[in-house]
This record gives sequence, structure tokens and C-alpha cells, in this order.
Amino acid sequence: MVFVVLAVILFVVSQALRAGDPRLIPVSRVLAVLAPVLLVGGLATKALVQVDAGRIGVVKVFGKVSPDTLPPGLHLINPLADVVSLDAQTQNYTMSAVHSEGDVEGDDAIRIMTQDGLEVTIDISVIYHIIPTEAPKILSDIGETYKDKLVRPITRSRIRDAAVFYQAVELYTGKRDEFQTRITESITKELGDRGLAVESVLVRNIALPDSVKGAIEEKVQAEQEAQKMTFVLQKETQEAERKRVEAQGIADSQRIVSESLNDKLLQYEQIKAWKELSLSPNAKVIVMNGDTPVILGGQ
Repeated sequence: MVFVVLAVILFVVSQALRAGDPRLIPVSRVLAVLAPVLLVGGLATKALVQVDAGRIGVVKVFGKVSPDTLPPGLHLINPLADVVSLDAQTQNYTMSAVHSEGDVEGDDAIRIMTQDGLEVTIDISVIYHIIPTEAPKILSDIGETYKDKLVRPITRSRIRDAAVFYQAVELYTGKRDEFQTRITESITKELGDRGLAVESVLVRNIALPDSVKGAIEEKVQAEQEAQKMTFVLQKETQEAERKRVEAQGIADSQRIVSESLNDKLLQYEQIKAWKELSLSPNAKVIVMNGDTPVILGGQ
């Protein structure tokens, strides 16, 4: 456009010089030649457009958005048209209580009201990208500030809508994944209808009031202690059962031995013992004195 304006200015100046001092006619002729050269050069420059990698070009002619898009590369277009380049790569919009992490400076976490009337603070990230075929619609209906006009308000609204189905404790413990799935589905649908494809919604942190958090921690500690006591009782019960089985085994063994003993068995065992004594080098003489043997000459 600059070249076109310069060409027009040179043409006007050349005509003015031609109508003025005759000595300036050669200069006017030079300007008259330069004017169309600049005009052609300007139009040629406007007709060639480069779209960078990871971007998508949307053509506008006198403010009207064309339904066609330009992929990365060099393109020849209408020299009267303008090309708006939109980011087609994966983008991340974060809302966090940490001042340096979010897209908005300062504490930008989402504060919601749960089913039990408690205020919970949530840090969240939405990962998304523009659907290439929907880029003209986004530019026409929303503009280049679609992050602030779409991603931010829709995300915050859908999180607040989903929070009313849960109690604060549930969000902090067992139903966190269910909550994340619910908000992901609702955000994905609504942004998808507006030309943005959601890749994932990440619940980065859920902060509860201190009183609720303390109660949860006490409950978890009590549950852990109860589980520990259950384990100890099970161990003691198993040890008692082991001792009972061991005692029963000993009693059964003694009973079997007792039942198997009789006079003939005892007499047989005595004879075996006497025989062994007679063969011992420390026993020389065995004198039978009734039922009890007397060993003489032992060393």
C-alpha cells in the first residue's frame, strides 16, 4: 500500500511540474515514469503473501472475510486483499492463583461454590487449537481476541456450573477425576461449536478452606490408624491360631505315644537298653535284681 500511495504522489507531482516551469519538464517525465513502476511494484508486493509455519491465513477484502484459508507457504492473492495470520498450533490458557503462571497477571484462579455451600479455589489449564476450516468464522464472528472472548469465559462458567453437583470434600478426594471429566466434556462441546478443538482440560490444583482441609486430613489419619489396628488384630489372631494348632499337635502326639505304651513294649525297650549297656566298654557286669538291672565295674 505504501508503494501505491507513493506512485500516486509522484504522478500528481509530475503533472504539477509539467504545468509549471518548463525547465522542470525533464524531472516531471522521470517522475511520470517512476509512478507506474512504483504502482506495479506495490501491487506485486501486495499480491505475494507468506504464511509462516504453524499459522493459518484468512483473507479479507475491504473488510469482508473470505471462507477460504491459506496454509503455510507463499501465496498469490488479490493485491487489494489483506491476510490475517492466526495461530494454528496447540495453545494453552491457564488460570492460576500463582501470579506468574496464568495468562492474566496476579491471582486468576477460579473460585466456585460447591453443593454444600463452601468456596473452593481451582487452578486450571485448557489446551486447545483452532480448527483450520473454522478460522474464517472465528475471525468474522469473534476476532483475534478469541482467547479472552471465548476460552476464558466459557471455561470459568462451565466449571462453576459443574461444581454445584459436588461437595467440597468430594472434589478434594474421590470424585476429582469425575469432576474433571464433566467439565472437559462441557467445555469441549461449547468451544467446538465455536471453532476451537479442545485437546485436554487439566485441573491443576483444588484448594479448600483451611477448616475443611484440616477435617479431611484428620479423617484420613483416623482411617489409616483404623487400618493399622485392623492389621494388628489380624496378626494377633493369626499368631493365636498358630499357637493353638501347635499345642493341639503336641497334645495329639502325646496322646498317641501314651496310647501305644504297654507292658510288653516297655519290657522290649528295657531289653534293648540292657543289651546296649552290655556292649558298652564302661559296663563290665550286669546283675539282675528284680526288674532293675545293676551295673558293676563301670568306668
